[in-house]
Amino acid sequence: MNRLGLAAFGAVLGFGLALAASHFAYGAIGPMFGTENQLSRFGLAFERVRDNYLEKPSDRTLIENAIGGMLTNLDAHSSYFDPRTFEAMETKAAGAYGGVGIIITVKNGVATIVQPVDDSPASRAKLKAEDVILSIDGVATKGRTLDDISTQLRGNIGTSVKLQIGRASAKPFTVSLKREQIEVERLTYHREGDVGYIKIVAFSDRTDPDLRMAVAALKRQIGPGIKGYVIDLRNNGGGVLQAAIDVSDDFLNDGEIVSVRGRSAGDVERFDAHYGDIAEGKPVVLLINGGTASASEIVAGALQDHGRATIMGTLSFGKGSVQSILPLDNGAGGALHMTTARYYTPAGRSIQVTGIVPDIVVSGGPDAPDYQREVELPHHLAAEGPPAKPLGKAIEPDPGRSYDDFQLSMALAFLHKTLAVRGTAIPDHA
Repeated sequence: MNRLGLAAFGAVLGFGLALAASHFAYGAIGPMFGTENQLSRFGLAFERVRDNYLEKPSDRTLIENAIGGMLTNLDAHSSYFDPRTFEAMETKAAGAYGGVGIIITVKNGVATIVQPVDDSPASRAKLKAEDVILSIDGVATKGRTLDDISTQLRGNIGTSVKLQIGRASAKPFTVSLKREQIEVERLTYHREGDVGYIKIVAFSDRTDPDLRMAVAALKRQIGPGIKGYVIDLRNNGGGVLQAAIDVSDDFLNDGEIVSVRGRSAGDVERFDAHYGDIAEGKPVVLLINGGTASASEIVAGALQDHGRATIMGTLSFGKGSVQSILPLDNGAGGALHMTTARYYTPAGRSIQVTGIVPDIVVSGGPDAPDYQREVELPHHLAAEGPPAKPLGKAIEPDPGRSYDDFQLSMALAFLHKTLAVRGTAIPDHA
């Protein structure tokens, strides 16, 4: 029922005459396009809601809801951070945050657990991979963005959050988790024979020094016979822009890494590489998938355009927009988390919607999640520039053969076939 119909319905029941009258009186006001008139209209709406809503809301709640609505309806990634969320975001950028310790994705429109972090509230509550988060503090997750869900899960250390969990072959159940300080999981590394494997799960202020330390350790472990490196960016949803720039710079000697372009033609910032490839020219394979987003796509795009790495896996998420955090009253009034620019790869490609197309498309296997991508988000920014090259046919696992990690197996096979042409299928599965 629309607003006019609701007013008429109330009048029939004998208790909505004032509401109906005010509706028609307000509707009779002519178009108002000036900023002053629009702010006056907002003030009028604020007063009406504050004075007439069933349960008296606080002025702070109304204002924060209004700011949030103003931003979230602009695009998929703009939002308002209340003071507590803003504080938590600042902490996360430094490498830790208040949360429950779960890595999530959106699968079939619903928040799904990829894995709980070891020794976290989520792992101690026995939450499992593939569990579905049906609601958070009574608010359903279906149809909401990954950013929105992640923000609601985070909060001040010591506060509680209630999750309704769906699990296969079980009735939905509810768990109450107390938020703790969760360190952003640091990169991990190990040798795969004569290949160095490095997994970067998120970009924080610690990522670049950790990467340098990992490469140095792998060189010592493997020795001069090292074939190359696999950098795993699968399910890496991004993080701090500068960390992504630094990681890209680690493998490049010169050239542009990324450009950030704002609303006006002259609002362009370019970031260039400095001499010094920590891998000393050894081949690099970057693994990506539908969970590879934002800062991860910057790294993949930079190394792909410079021909420094072979990109393997599946199409990335496609988030090519830049969000700036603009504190209000030095953070006491929260902060605006607002889209202010777009990312472009060194070749001038916009990442938005199109994402990063792998040089070699390798299936994630039959159990790979069905990732929600940028193009599926409400209010997403449109793609810009020429369409991306078509996604080639994926290399699939051999029927009847099991793999611990098929995409990693293909990356290792590629590094051992040094004469393989970049962008072509690998003839023999590892």
